[in-house]
Formats: sequence, C-alpha cells, structure tokens
Amino acid sequence: MVRVRGFEERDREAIFKLVANFRVDLAELKGIKEEPNIDKAKEEIEDYMDYKYPIFVAEVEENIIVGYLVCKVCEDIVWGESLYVLPEYRRRGIASLLFNEAEKLAKEFGEDTVYNWVHPNNHKIIKFLDKRGYNVLNLIEIRKSREGEVSDQKIRVDENEFNY
Repeated sequence: MVRVRGFEERDREAIFKLVANFRVDLAELKGIKEEPNIDKAKEEIEDYMDYKYPIFVAEVEENIIVGYLVCKVCEDIVWGESLYVLPEYRRRGIASLLFNEAEKLAKEFGEDTVYNWVHPNNHKIIKFLDKRGYNVLNLIEIRKSREGEVSDQKIRVDENEFNY
C-alpha cells in the first residue's frame, strides 16, 4: 500500500537521498556520471522549505519513503519542480499518485494545469506527462554555453537545432 502525504520533519534524511539520486539521474540525461551528493540535496530541500514550496512524499509500509514531488507556486501557477520515484518502485502508479497532488494544488488556485520544466531527452517523464494529457510545448529555455561546457548532443525543435 502506498500513501502520499505532505512532507514532515521526520522525512528529512530519506528525502535527501532521493533528491541526490534524482540529480544523478538528471546528469545522466546529459551523459554526465556523478555520485549522489547528500550535502547539495540538503541545500536544495532546505531552499524549497525556506520558500515554502509544497513537498509531497510517497511512503510504503511505515515511513519508507520511495518518492517525492516538489511543487513551486508562483502567484497562482503551480510548477512540478521535481518528481522522483526510486527505480525499484517505478511503474506502480506512485508518480501518478504524487502528481495528482500537484494537480489538486493547481485546482485550488483555479488552474487546470501544472507547468513542468523537462529535459528534452527525458523520454520517461515526457511519456508520463503525455499520458496525463500534457502535450503543449510552452517554453524553450535558451542560454549561452558556460565557460568550459561541452555540449555533445543536439536537440531539434521544428527547424531549429540546439546544443544540449
């Protein structure tokens, strides 16, 4: 049985590990190998807490946290800031249960959508969102390369090609 609830103080250590793993997974999307960094994960969660972002956790059994969702709320707009489920618990509907909380939150603000920043080659989350009816490309973030940054992937959007 999976229970989704708001983040509580007792969840801190468990969620730090999940956030660190989430960041490793994101780095892998760009072909970067990283080790989980608990200190950076702590900073990230503390920032979310300082900004009072809603955080939801999925737990199995008694307080075994297997996934989380952070929502960023700007005025009346809800953003799915980060969504992660441990690999061994995926494909069991846990991400959907978590994302339902974001959609409920959006409805509380009178909105019918949650906005999501997505890595263009994160096919898993794109497929997940598409199944939920999220298929409108809204924004593209474009920036200069950072000093020493090497982009070895290309992403095409319509007739435009971008380094990634």
